[in-house]
Amino acid sequence: MSKIGKMPIDIPAGVTVTCVGDLVTVVGSSGTLTRVVRPEVGLKINQNEIEVYLKDGETENAYWGLERALIANMVTGVSNGFFRKLELSGVGFRSKIEGNTLVLTVGYSHPVKMEIPQGLKVEVSDDVKIKVSGCDKQQVGQFSALIRKVRKPEPYKGKGIKYQGEIIRRKAGKAGKAGASGKT
Repeated sequence: MSKIGKMPIDIPAGVTVTCVGDLVTVVGSSGTLTRVVRPEVGLKINQNEIEVYLKDGETENAYWGLERALIANMVTGVSNGFFRKLELSGVGFRSKIEGNTLVLTVGYSHPVKMEIPQGLKVEVSDDVKIKVSGCDKQQVGQFSALIRKVRKPEPYKGKGIKYQGEIIRRKAGKAGKAGASGKT
């Protein structure tokens, strides 16, 4: 039995969940999300909760807990939303938004322009803090990872784009290595 799969999903006020065949639609204040549920899994929608169960009397299936978690993320996304915060650290590193494009100046000979996907909202504050928000958790995480990939933080000086609160393990470099060996 899946510990995650058998837990019911609470539906908060203002969120509507409908299931037609294998298509689940979740509507809330932040937006609308749809998903096709795997054929091994079924849904039972009660007044204020959703139960995810296995069809055909199976007791073990890896998709049971996965589908329950994905539907729970959909419900959370349309009611509260998801966000990721990123920070730029480095001399001259900055970001700005031009229309529907995020422009990053991160030490290359040219600014890097990234088209903001539909359904996401990107905010820039202090030129070095970026907040990506939206109702789809996968889409928010994917776009945040693409932003970070433009200039990953390096371990010697810590320059680059990192998630807020991320700890970058620092290395000593050549000068630290020579001094530690005990040579005179």
